[in-house]
Amino acid sequence: MTPDATDRAIIERLQRDGRMPGTQIADEIGLSEGAVRKRMQRLVESGYMQVVAVTDPLALGDRRVALIGLRINGATDAAAAWVSEYVEVEYLVATAGRYDLIFEVIVDSDAHLLDLISSLRERADVVEVEAFPCLKLYKQTFAWGT
Repeated sequence: MTPDATDRAIIERLQRDGRMPGTQIADEIGLSEGAVRKRMQRLVESGYMQVVAVTDPLALGDRRVALIGLRINGATDAAAAWVSEYVEVEYLVATAGRYDLIFEVIVDSDAHLLDLISSLRERADVVEVEAFPCLKLYKQTFAWGT
């Protein structure tokens, strides 16, 4: 499935307001509410879209957020598979820069972050781990467009 222009119009509206009623989306793009609902369901089921509540994890209490850069010796896909198994990992991407993988983690404490970093360093296929603790969130947007 490849999203078409109508699917993109639905996504763009939901990126601006994830609680926008299907009736309003339908009115704005010229479809029936049922057609919008069916398209939204297909976009979610196919993995092209998620509708979620986004929070600032730093504002939710005693949590720590960090970005971690990981250099590996081996296949990127294989490393991404085992990194993604960590429950602390919220976001994981392959990069073409200094690090092979960069990911965001949310942990309960500095000790938890230290344990996680130590666990990563113990792996034979890990060359380097660098953590960037996040101190304050200045901007977070998911309106990437389509």
